[in-house]
Amino acid sequence: MVVDRQISSFGKGKRLVKTLPGRPGLVREGGVQSVERALELLELLARSGKWIGISELSAATGQPVGTVHRLLRTLAARGYVVRDDHTRRYALGPAARMLAGADQSMPDWPTLAAPFLRELVEVSGETANLAVLERDRAVYVAQAQPARMVRMFTEIGNRVPLHSTGCGKVLLAYQPDEVVENIIAVTGLPASTSRTITDPERLRRELEAVRQRGYAIDDAEQEEGVRCLAVPVRDPRGKVVAAMSISGPASRLDNVRIRALLPQIQRISIALSAVLVTPGANS
Repeated sequence: MVVDRQISSFGKGKRLVKTLPGRPGLVREGGVQSVERALELLELLARSGKWIGISELSAATGQPVGTVHRLLRTLAARGYVVRDDHTRRYALGPAARMLAGADQSMPDWPTLAAPFLRELVEVSGETANLAVLERDRAVYVAQAQPARMVRMFTEIGNRVPLHSTGCGKVLLAYQPDEVVENIIAVTGLPASTSRTITDPERLRRELEAVRQRGYAIDDAEQEEGVRCLAVPVRDPRGKVVAAMSISGPASRLDNVRIRALLPQIQRISIALSAVLVTPGANS
């Protein structure tokens, strides 16, 4: 839990704050400072609709940089904000949009996917993940962990490149060509390891292979020594809305084991797809 130890010198029950235009400058008695500051950050991100850095958030709200960083870390852990590891900027996360009702068609992935990811952990012994597409990144929205000592861990809300991850390649493979080309142009396909695909034409061939075989492999392309097997999750209309994956050390997820686990992860992803509801079907 984030504890803000800064004490106001403006008297009990009130504090003077720097606010955005149209916002009151005094906080009424009974306000919890850390909650108010977190809400101020969320409101600013919601109004801006864009990615914002810590320094910009600090300047806009009058909050110290260290306080902003601590609050964002807590909000990111709960999925209320997401962080772009490449630019180190923040935007609203899936939990905030779900709470606000900004996208009524977005499933409650952590709840919905939990039993399926736990089953995937049981049959594979590896970390199970679920990711969705957000702009030019894949965002992890649910995860289940095995009990074993050596395992892979990715924070919920973490944003990762599309071209170098299993989930990312699955999500990208089923996008229209113009979307793929735009993402290639925007991201530039940076290398995370020596195995990362950085050539646009090679990536296009890889995406076609993903569509043909129905799965993607991250062969230590995002992290050295880590492999990932990912498959699509589809809504009732057949549209790919998420990617399910298992990730683990390359020494465990060799080609033989991946071939053995492929039918299992495909079966479980189909089962998850089957419980999805068509948006608006009950309205």
